[in-house]
Amino acid sequence: MTEKKTQVITINDVDYTEDQLTDNQKKIINHVADLERKINSTQFNLDQLTVGKQAFVNMLTADLAKEPEEPVGNSRVEEGQDFPEPAEDVSDS
Repeated sequence: MTEKKTQVITINDVDYTEDQLTDNQKKIINHVADLERKINSTQFNLDQLTVGKQAFVNMLTADLAKEPEEPVGNSRVEEGQDFPEPAEDVSDS
């Protein structure tokens, strides 16, 4: 034969057993416990998001600190200079 263990819950330093609580009080306790789990889960997710954001900020900071790469070819156009003509005619006739 197995004995049923009575669960004790402590509220404001007072111990209560399940049989001392009303159905409404049990329902409220379940809501409090569920909300506590959700808060802990949300805090865990927030910690992950915060660390992930910081990693991207660190990557951006490191990338901005790099020496700029030299452009390939001389494609720079000075002010007042005409654009170079295309190598072949691509217009519709």
